[in-house]
Amino acid sequence: MIRTVILVVVTLVSLLITQAALADTGLPAVTVIPNADGTQSYSITLQILALMTALGFIPAILIMMTSFTRIVIVLSILRQAMGLQQAPSNQVIIGLALFLSLFIMTPVLEKINQNALQPYINEQIDAMQALNLAQAPIREFMLSQTRDKDIKSFLDIANRQDVKSPEDAPMTVLIPAFITSELKTAFQIGFMLFIPFLVIDLVVASVLMAMGMMMLSPMIVSLPFKLMLFVLVDGWSLVMGTLANSFGL
Repeated sequence: MIRTVILVVVTLVSLLITQAALADTGLPAVTVIPNADGTQSYSITLQILALMTALGFIPAILIMMTSFTRIVIVLSILRQAMGLQQAPSNQVIIGLALFLSLFIMTPVLEKINQNALQPYINEQIDAMQALNLAQAPIREFMLSQTRDKDIKSFLDIANRQDVKSPEDAPMTVLIPAFITSELKTAFQIGFMLFIPFLVIDLVVASVLMAMGMMMLSPMIVSLPFKLMLFVLVDGWSLVMGTLANSFGL
């Protein structure tokens, strides 16, 4: 809430300063210019205001429209399966998820930069055209990771009978369907990672019970064996490789 208030205040102040500067030069602060093809071009003031407002949605975009969700859930499940409460810490897990997401999303970001950002910077297209061009690589990425069944479910919920194929689904349907598919995939990978550690827990608990050492916690005894197994099989490299390959890299 505090960040939102600060962002709104900064935006309003920037708008007022821009209006005052343009007023001194005799230029209108807010203009909408119709183009020959029927579209509209907005003044730089409106574009800056829209950009400042969009900055508040960056965390949601990062979480809901990239590979971040799947990665952070799998890493959290892995830590729980190993029986470690604070190692690696939440900051380390978030950092790993961020940089691995950047690695996975690099081809998408390069397409956005080439098709939308650079033409907009060079004033070859306007802001709305750049926004539409930037959506295409993100839609392609999300469609490749989203199950058709999930898209169909949300289309049925929204009663969108006019959409005939997943490629024509609007963003309001594609984003929740993408998140649903990501959650399912993340839990499937987490389940596969959980099984080896669960077997170690069962074996250690059975041995301790057979030895009559029922007062000793199996978690304390099994933890070194879990760490040894994870290190011997080069677990971090395997987990990172599996997560990257799960996105088709």
